[in-house]
Amino acid sequence: MASQREELQAGIAAQQQGQYSQAISILDRVWQAATPGSSVHVQAQMYLIMAHQGCGQLEQALMLCQPLFKSPLPQVQEWANQVLPQLQQDQDQRAARKAVPIPGPEVTSTPVAQPHPETPVKEERGPAGMTLKRSGGGVPLNLVAGVTVCLLLSIVLLGVMGLLQITGLTDPVLGGGIALGGTVLMSTAALGLSPQLMDWTQGKLYGTHWITVSELEQLSPETSQVLQNVCADRNLTMPRLGLIEDEHPTTFTYGIRPNHARLVMSRGVLTYLEEDEVAAVYAHELGHIVHWDFAIMTVAAAFLQMIYWIYTLLDKIGRGSLWGRIVTLVPALAVYSCYLIGTYPVLYLSRTREYFADHFAAEVTGNPNALSRALVKIAYGMVKEGQPSAPSRLLEGTRTLGIFDAKAAFLSGTAYRIAADANKMGRVFLWDLFNPWAMWMELQSTHPLMGKRVRALGAYAEQLELDIAFDMGRVVAEGRRLNKKRLYGHFWMDLIFYWADWLGLGAGCLLGTTWGAGLTTISCMLIGLGVGLWVKTLLMYPNFSRAPQRDMLTLMSDPYVSPLRGQPVQLQGQLTGRDEVDAPCGATLVMDDKTGWLFLRASSRLGLLGNVWFRLAQVTPLIGTQAGIVGWFRRGVDPWMDLIKLKTEGGQVVKSYHRFWSFLWGGCLILLGIIFDVMLIPAWFTSLPGVFLGVH
Repeated sequence: MASQREELQAGIAAQQQGQYSQAISILDRVWQAATPGSSVHVQAQMYLIMAHQGCGQLEQALMLCQPLFKSPLPQVQEWANQVLPQLQQDQDQRAARKAVPIPGPEVTSTPVAQPHPETPVKEERGPAGMTLKRSGGGVPLNLVAGVTVCLLLSIVLLGVMGLLQITGLTDPVLGGGIALGGTVLMSTAALGLSPQLMDWTQGKLYGTHWITVSELEQLSPETSQVLQNVCADRNLTMPRLGLIEDEHPTTFTYGIRPNHARLVMSRGVLTYLEEDEVAAVYAHELGHIVHWDFAIMTVAAAFLQMIYWIYTLLDKIGRGSLWGRIVTLVPALAVYSCYLIGTYPVLYLSRTREYFADHFAAEVTGNPNALSRALVKIAYGMVKEGQPSAPSRLLEGTRTLGIFDAKAAFLSGTAYRIAADANKMGRVFLWDLFNPWAMWMELQSTHPLMGKRVRALGAYAEQLELDIAFDMGRVVAEGRRLNKKRLYGHFWMDLIFYWADWLGLGAGCLLGTTWGAGLTTISCMLIGLGVGLWVKTLLMYPNFSRAPQRDMLTLMSDPYVSPLRGQPVQLQGQLTGRDEVDAPCGATLVMDDKTGWLFLRASSRLGLLGNVWFRLAQVTPLIGTQAGIVGWFRRGVDPWMDLIKLKTEGGQVVKSYHRFWSFLWGGCLILLGIIFDVMLIPAWFTSLPGVFLGVH
């Protein structure tokens, strides 16, 4: 207690001296550690509110101040009654400054701006136009784009030729000519119509309306100036500028030629970003136009969709008859495999082009830190506007095109929401930069991980001799001191265990094929799948009898966590909603513990039917309640927890049975495989003609 009081006094002294970042760091630590309701806890909370107010972080101050109305101490209630009106007034004034109306066909009222955390670092920018050594995305963009398009074109040609062969055309020269001509024709049609098609869908789905440069200047003079300067320097026609009246922040560019590009922004960008950050975001999108990669992505996406169309056509042909299914099965699986394989170079191209666009923005603005701040604020805004968890149609529909992948925004957004200084936010990036699971998970992402983009932008700030946002130098130095054996020592073995169920299935197939055919192979596959599931379960769900108490920010700052080895932990927080994206039979809640949001995945005792009942009948009464939970924390691109037990403040208890169902399903698969092998195979064989039994 003595050390807590000493820390409290140090935090109070820092707040009174105007050292707000230092005060927040100290007072937040004391407030989290102190016993709720104690004098140390209450004093830390009150001075923490004043520190947040002092540096302009009004949302955090309001969030901390509101619970003090229910304090049993009259003097604390009186203090809260005096402070809260001033905080609300300051917040309303800022919101009014943010909301700038723009004429449009579907705008009926001026949107109310939402507050956002203030900038953690305010530094001067460097000279615009200075050449910077590129960081991140080491392979040249032109090479990546060329290889990707050629690979996809080859796959399309092979798919069309296979389709022609199935239809009876055996002449390879004629088939190749028809395949090449058909591919070129389909590609040309897709590319020629794609901008007009997207214009139409933009208007129908998102209510996009088009604005002039002068209207953009009313919203952000600096952004308008950057746009005009780049177009003049690069001899570009001004892009067609779109605005979507949606508070989910995002920007994207599309088209097939730089002089006919469309650059679209949502209202949320203006809500959550400062003017220099909006300008940096526009410069990033202009980078896509200058590099032509927005058109290349359109080509790559068109080819990928053609491959998938060929697969669906083969599948449709095979459904006509049993013979058709036999004839088309192998080609259809081959084409679908090509589609899956082709997805990864397209994703790599998508990630690479983001690094190049970030580099372009840093050069033309001389302000890489503005883009760093913009990225984390966009992530924050995506989560904030999607609260409790339901993503918008806008973010889902423009995921590949947007400046940030909404599916990866959960972690950075929740951390930035509460992180009062750059040090806390920076530690969250340790996992992105140094954990081998991050590299594996990034292979399936449309955008680079946030930590890698911010690190590259930090390198540009260093070249410009600027302070680096989020103190990435300290983060990298800390990462180099991490226990490498703990990070990498068991990664490849863990990766095998992560796929143990499917590897068991493959091993069973190989073993069954060696022994014989027919049901013997099926039996081995079922047994292999079941054994693999058991092995995976043992690692995924360790003992939880001594689960420590944690908070989300601490868990997200742990660079050693993985999606396989769950960490047993306890959390306290409010249940704010359910995951609307989850399957209808899913049972996923969302918890807010004041330091971030977290998905809670539940598994009913009754299995699938129990999950459906839980979602339909039990989730709604839980929303809004305070609860304590125990579960296995995991982290992929986003964090989640496999729930063990949940207990609300009203005494309601919800238990989850992930480990039970994993073991049960594994046992059922093994038992089913044994039944197939022992009981069904002899009867099957005795009913066959003697020739199949080896009797001649």
